[in-house]
Amino acid sequence: MNTARDLAIVALDAAPSRQVQQGELSLALAGAEVLDLVEALALALDGDRILPSAPSPTGDRLLDEAVSSLVRQEPYESVEEWLWRRGRGLSSAYVDDLERVGLTARPRGRRIPLRTVRAELVDSPARRQAEERWASGEPVLAALAAAAGIHEEQAEDQDDLSGEAVTTVLAAVGDAVMELEAVRQRKAIEDSAFDNVWRGY
Repeated sequence: MNTARDLAIVALDAAPSRQVQQGELSLALAGAEVLDLVEALALALDGDRILPSAPSPTGDRLLDEAVSSLVRQEPYESVEEWLWRRGRGLSSAYVDDLERVGLTARPRGRRIPLRTVRAELVDSPARRQAEERWASGEPVLAALAAAAGIHEEQAEDQDDLSGEAVTTVLAAVGDAVMELEAVRQRKAIEDSAFDNVWRGY
């Protein structure tokens, strides 16, 4: 199961009707990668610390890239540190990778592909799998999607979340998303104050 890819597909599917912020989605994708790598036995969590295992290919280019970027020296990296470091630009990397492997396509102009036009999902087994998982309300995917702003999380979603690793990662993603929003609000206030100073002259 590739939670990160499924989340990227769900986000693209939701994009026409819902504005998904790239920062929140990138943080959620980085959290999904941690859970995918725990499942693949490429890492383990000790509290909130990421303990890498022996590197072994996952069969997914971005997850293999994630494995190769794990910090392999003590005291290792916390989940929160990983989210901020790995999450930088991760949503764009997933959009590009979905196109690279043929899961999305861009509508073509007469002569030249329009790079500014949003990529659209094509019918594929990977898309159907993500849609089935999404429709079933799978709690981990639903919680990550809520953190990314793809949908409003239902209260009952939390009831089916189990496992210390899942709880640790989802809590870290939630905290990082709140911190990102707080940074945005501070910047907006500072920009507004700066504009007011200039208007005073």
